Amino acid sequence: MPRPTTLALAAAVTLCAGLAGCTPAPGPTPTTSTPAAAAPSPGESLLTDEIDEDTAVGTLAPGFPSDLLPVPPDAEVLVSSAEPLADGRLRVSLNVRTDQDAAGLLDAVRGPLLAAGFTESAPPAPEAGLAAQATFSRSDGAELVVVGVLDRDGLRTMTLGGTVGAP
Repeated sequence: MPRPTTLALAAAVTLCAGLAGCTPAPGPTPTTSTPAAAAPSPGESLLTDEIDEDTAVGTLAPGFPSDLLPVPPDAEVLVSSAEPLADGRLRVSLNVRTDQDAAGLLDAVRGPLLAAGFTESAPPAPEAGLAAQATFSRSDGAELVVVGVLDRDGLRTMTLGGTVGAP
């Protein structure tokens, strides 16, 4: 199992903090005492600076299929990954941030995917909070890419992930 990156963990913490109901509700106070687990020392971090070899922060990961999944113009790469699988496919993810509109972002990835023989399908019900989303598949579903665009405070964050054939 790949190790999480510092950025991914920080993003998860930030996302969790921003969602209502993410903080656990206070529960009943235990009536018996049990030994507490060892807490990290003040200088010890729960986050790691180690990045999995298939992941890159601020750039495209080694082996990322940028011809098939290009970075949209003027977009800043936050994190990407391209993990080779035993069957010759790649498990990919890409997170970018830009001030480009949501439709333009989706178009930037739609064109190369459709040209490569993928078919697009819209979700049956759009996910709340997303400005745009789409799913692309090929090879009877063996290759699948899911794209979502979050629009917040004048910036768009596009996240795509899935499994594609290795170039």
